[in-house]
Amino acid sequence: MDLRQVWREWPRLGDGLVAATAAALTVLVVRADAAGLPLYPHLSAHAALSWLLPPFWGVDAGGMAVPLLGCVALYWRRRWPVALALVLVVLATVWPTDVPLLVALFTVAARRPGRVTAGVTAFALLPVLARPFVTAVLSPLTAATAVAGAAFVGGTVGWGLWVGGVRERESRAEREAGLRADRARQQAREEIAREMHDVLAHRLTLLSMHAGALEFHPGAPPAQVAEAAGVIRQSASQALEDLQDVLRVLRAPVVSPHAEPPQPSLGDLPRLIEETRAAGATVEVHQELEDPATMDPASSRTAYRVLQEALTNHRKHAPRTPVSLTLTGGRRAGLTVGVANPVQREPAARGPGSGQGLIGMNERVHLAGGRMSHRHTATGFRLDVWLPWTR
Repeated sequence: MDLRQVWREWPRLGDGLVAATAAALTVLVVRADAAGLPLYPHLSAHAALSWLLPPFWGVDAGGMAVPLLGCVALYWRRRWPVALALVLVVLATVWPTDVPLLVALFTVAARRPGRVTAGVTAFALLPVLARPFVTAVLSPLTAATAVAGAAFVGGTVGWGLWVGGVRERESRAEREAGLRADRARQQAREEIAREMHDVLAHRLTLLSMHAGALEFHPGAPPAQVAEAAGVIRQSASQALEDLQDVLRVLRAPVVSPHAEPPQPSLGDLPRLIEETRAAGATVEVHQELEDPATMDPASSRTAYRVLQEALTNHRKHAPRTPVSLTLTGGRRAGLTVGVANPVQREPAARGPGSGQGLIGMNERVHLAGGRMSHRHTATGFRLDVWLPWTR
């Protein structure tokens, strides 16, 4: 059983055990001292100042009542550690409250700032160092007793400071671990959001092109209308499936850094091109690659997403122009991707969020260790991407 875990889960039980243990030690020490067997040097003169009190409040009259009450007060030591320590220092000048006082000093050192701890420690040392003068007995024994009492106070405070430092380091480590976990979850969610954008933008632009074809040719033969409607239905179904895959990850109780949204690769490029052509776009492909299966999965996935986003942007901004895709490279040279299309005579309307696709592509490429550039000219648009084959 992990006692520290039990202590954290039931702190009041721990406080009660501390108070009971302190009471038992106090009774043991006082009885041993009365029998002539002092177990440790007292922190103060105890009864030396009892003449200041009424007879019914003295040590003899009160007996063990006050020391035991001091032990019981330890149950609330974490709520008022400084006040309890100061009260016990004062009581220790008359009654044998050394044990609860040491526990209170330990609590102050472990839970309060250094400046507060220093002040309480100095106050606790005053009766210890003043004992030889209060008792009016200056001898090596009284001096040694004062030094030993100061050592008890110093050792207790030092132990409390060490425990407080350990607790603070553990708390800081937990906070940093929590921040790292939050950042990892945020990065995972951002990655899922990028995947959602790429997948849905691709599917929805395909839907838009097919629907636009039906609107542009209202008198098309029934067979063509049925074929276009079938493609629209299939694209909508695939878009819903992709959306469900992403939402399934987002609805998980914890989104881990290893959450897996849809993960295509260059092997899925032919299907992407066929979907684009089926939507009415003219796509030319020039490919000179080594075996794409030997490519790093992250680079392969990034290349697919870049091409998918490029085709999506083409459908948004220049749907009536042909687009050319060029893929070359291998293990040594890396993968080079080029996308080019001429300028459309009548520019398509810019929808909300225009330009975000290129920003997302650039970020994705840089995260994969590659580089990207794009340029608009008077005759067309050109996108160039380089990605490492292996990492």
